[in-house]
Amino acid sequence: MTDVLRRGRASLAFSFLVQGVAFALLVTRIPAIQDRYGVSDALLPAFLAAVPILAGVGSVTTERLVKRVRPSMLLRWSQPVVLLALLGVGAGERMVELGVALAAFGLAVGVLDASMNMLGVSLQRSYGRSIMLSFHAAYSLGGIAGASLAWVGAHWDLALWVSYLPVVALLLPVVLVGSRWYVDDGAAPAVAERAGEGQVVVFKWLLPLCLVMTVAYIGDSTVSNWSAKYLKDVLGSSEQMATVPYNVYMVTTLLGRAIGDLGVRRFGAVSVVRGGALVAAGGFAVVAVAPGAWVGMLGFTLLGLGLCVLVPQTFAAVGRLFPGASDAAVARLNVFNYVGFLIGSPLVGALGDAWSYRGAMVVPMVLVLVTLVYARSFAPQPDRYGGGHERPRTADVGRGSNGL
Repeated sequence: MTDVLRRGRASLAFSFLVQGVAFALLVTRIPAIQDRYGVSDALLPAFLAAVPILAGVGSVTTERLVKRVRPSMLLRWSQPVVLLALLGVGAGERMVELGVALAAFGLAVGVLDASMNMLGVSLQRSYGRSIMLSFHAAYSLGGIAGASLAWVGAHWDLALWVSYLPVVALLLPVVLVGSRWYVDDGAAPAVAERAGEGQVVVFKWLLPLCLVMTVAYIGDSTVSNWSAKYLKDVLGSSEQMATVPYNVYMVTTLLGRAIGDLGVRRFGAVSVVRGGALVAAGGFAVVAVAPGAWVGMLGFTLLGLGLCVLVPQTFAAVGRLFPGASDAAVARLNVFNYVGFLIGSPLVGALGDAWSYRGAMVVPMVLVLVTLVYARSFAPQPDRYGGGHERPRTADVGRGSNGL
C-alpha cells in the first residue's frame, strides 16, 4: 500500500465529508430560505425538485466529460462551485438569484457526486478490499456536522449568509489544497490493464443496480422528509421530540457505514446487502405499527442501520461489474440517486393523504425487500479475462451500446 493511495483515500474521504456538510446546510435551512426569498408553499416544490433534476443532468454530463477530463479534475473544480453556490443561496435577495444559485448547486452536485464515487470505486479496486463504506461514512459525519451548524444558525436566528460564510471560508481553501492528492485510476495502471479498458456499459446488466439505488433513496428520502411529521402527527410526539428521528437515523447510518467494510470483508457484499435490506424492511414495519413515539424511533434506528450499506455497495458493485468502464457506469448509476429522491417524498405524501401515513410506510418496506431479488448482482464477477471480472460478450455489447 503506497503513500499515494493513502493520501488519495484521506483526501477523498474529506471531500465526501465536505459534501455532507454542504448538502445538510442547504436542506435543513429550507424554511429560512423560503422566508428570505418569499417563496410560496405552492412554488417551493418546484424549487426543491429542480435541484435533483439538474443534478441528474450534471451526472449524465460527467459521463461525457470523463472521456476527456480525469474525474479528479472534475471533482477538484465542482466542489468549490457547490460551496460557492451554497453561499449564493444565503446571500441573494431576489427570486431569480435563488434560482441561479440552486441551478448552479444542482448541476455541480451531479458532477461532484459522480466524480467522487468514480474515484472511490477506482481506489477500492487499487486497495483490493472493501473501503467504499468508509467514504460514505465520512459523508454521514459531514451531514451530522452540517445539520448541527444549521441548528446553531436557526437557534441564534442568524442570517443565512452569516451561517454559510464561515463554513465556506474555512472549507474552500482546505478542499482546494486537499484536491492535490486525489488519485485517479491511472495511478494504478496494472489494475486498469487487468480490468480490460474499452469495456462497454451494458444497460441490462446495470439495471438491477439502478433499481437498488432507486429503492435505497426512496427509503432515505422517506426518512428525511417525513420522519418528523410522522412522529408528531401520527405517533403524537412533541414538536421537539419530532426532530430526533432524523438525527438518530444519521447517527446510526454513520455507525453502520463505519463498520460496514469489515462486514463486507468477513461475510461478503451479498450477505451484507441482504442483511441491510432485511433490517431496513424491519425498520419500516416497526414504524408502520408503532404504538407510540419511542417505538417509532426504534424503527427509524433500524432504518439507519439497514439502508446505510445499500448505496455504497451499489457503487462498489458497478465497479466490479464494469471494471473497464467504471467511470461511465458510475455516472449512469448515480442518476438513479436523484430518481429515488424525486419519487420517495411525493409517493409517501400522496399515499399518506389518500390512505394513511401508516399504510404509506408499507410501500417503501416492500420496495426495499425487492433488493433481495437482485442481491446476487453484488457478488464478484467471474474471472475469464483477468482482473477478476468477466467482459461482455460481443452480442451483449451490440445490444447495450446505446446505454441510457
